[in-house]
Amino acid sequence: MLASVVAFTHRGVEWRDRISVNQAVAYRIHLDVARGRWYLTAAWRRPVVQTIPLQAVRAAGILGVDTNADHFAAYHLDQHGNPVGEPKRFFYDLSATADHRDAQIRHAISRLLHWAKRCSVAAIGIENLDFTAEKTREKHGRKKRFRQLVSGIPTGKLKARLISMAAAQDLSIVAVDAAYTSMWGEEHWRKPLTSNKRKMSRHDAAGIAIGRRALGHPVRRRTAPPHDDQSDPRGHRTAQAGPEARGREGTRPPVTERAHDARRRPETQRTRETSASNTVRDARSSSTWHQMPPLDTD
Repeated sequence: MLASVVAFTHRGVEWRDRISVNQAVAYRIHLDVARGRWYLTAAWRRPVVQTIPLQAVRAAGILGVDTNADHFAAYHLDQHGNPVGEPKRFFYDLSATADHRDAQIRHAISRLLHWAKRCSVAAIGIENLDFTAEKTREKHGRKKRFRQLVSGIPTGKLKARLISMAAAQDLSIVAVDAAYTSMWGEEHWRKPLTSNKRKMSRHDAAGIAIGRRALGHPVRRRTAPPHDDQSDPRGHRTAQAGPEARGREGTRPPVTERAHDARRRPETQRTRETSASNTVRDARSSSTWHQMPPLDTD
């Protein structure tokens, strides 16, 4: 038991990251007789970061995380991009001192990583945020509240802390483009997943959009089939995933010249050429048009 407070000035942030996720740390207490001082040394072994193929990371599903000013909004997605279970929110407070903010971020990331382990995923999808150009008054004028909100999100610290702590837990980070994630998540995912027992927020839907983009799937959902009086009874959806999207339903085959219930023609070659159209609109004309000068009425 130490009788005084000890602070690590060298790699103190990394030390706090390790003890916050219950990683092993070895301590050595040494007495310098000449100086009459006691020294405390903390040592640990850094894990070897292995490069994992992106397809292997996506095979186990992913956590889509939306970064906000006061919490992480996360959703678990399977490998096909379908939401699993309920959304999770990990709150933190960035209004106090720097040490308090650092502890809040570290605690929120620790809970996020523990939930990722319980979900048995191998990666976490986050937004590649960069608010450097969003803090100037020249861009947003007198929108003081917005500039304070953006400045209060330590995106660089969040990203660096999340990457280092995730590497210690053998988790990969997939950074995706943040464009339209909140808008498309609100449009395509919030309402379908909202029920009497599940309250979806705009940030929860954005987490789904981020996770689907990290998995390589389109963010927007496929539309419902047309009504029976508009197409074949409950046919394919009107907007299908492309053939390059693996694991999705294929596109609708092209329409043939005959009905699906018509009698098949024998496999014979046509002996008669296609007849010309009888209408004036479709008939080909071999005549040449000439523009005549206007008549002189004087």
